[in-house]
This record gives sequence, C-alpha cells and structure tokens, in this order.
Amino acid sequence: MDSISNMIIKIKNASLRGLATVSFPLSKMTLSIAKLLETEGYLKDVTVKGKKVQKTIEASLVYDEKKVPKVTDVKRVSKLSKRMYAGVADIKPVRSGYGILVLTTPKGVMTDKQAKTAKVGGEVLFKIW
Repeated sequence: MDSISNMIIKIKNASLRGLATVSFPLSKMTLSIAKLLETEGYLKDVTVKGKKVQKTIEASLVYDEKKVPKVTDVKRVSKLSKRMYAGVADIKPVRSGYGILVLTTPKGVMTDKQAKTAKVGGEVLFKIW
C-alpha cells in the first residue's frame, strides 16, 4: 500500500468534509511531508501520537473565515507502478503558483520553489492546491 497516497487522500477527504483534524500512520516520509505542508500553511499542529508500533500523525486542517478549506484537491504524480522524475528545468508552477509541487530530492523533501532555489531535481510526489 502507498502510504503517501493514503496520507494525501485522507487530508483531502477530511478537508472537504469540514473535519478539524486528520490522522494517518507514521513513517519518516509521511512525517517529513506533513512538516513541509505545515510550513507551507496547508496543515497546522502536526503531532505524533501513540506508543511504539501504533504511532500515528495527527494534524489540524486549515480553513479560511468562510470555512473554505485550504486543501481543495491533490494529485499523486509518481506512483509505485511508475516513478516520475523532474530536473530543475522541468519543474513548473502548479495552478499558476496557487498550489505546490512536493518533490523528494537528495537534499530532502521540498516544494517546487525550494527545489528551484536549491537547483536540485528529484522524484515528483504530488501536487496540492
């Protein structure tokens, strides 16, 4: 099972239902993605809950004044069956800059803007807007 797809779909579905928090299983990759989404303003209060084997990540979702969710849609680009890679020149803005592209690079998980400034490419994980 793809833990990254599971995570982003849970975030999308919870935000469209208007839930306050969402939880998903912990792994090093999902924790680094959740921290990145927290710094970008798509999540808030990312915490690790649980004991030993059954640890989960719990994150609060972000809404504006009119209860419109910050996360309206996500698209998984690189899948388990087909990996997608992009060089620095191939990285384009998502939704004219209103969304972000999350990549895993040799320097860690970063957004499209961070990857462009660091001049690194990598595996394109997903788009979120």
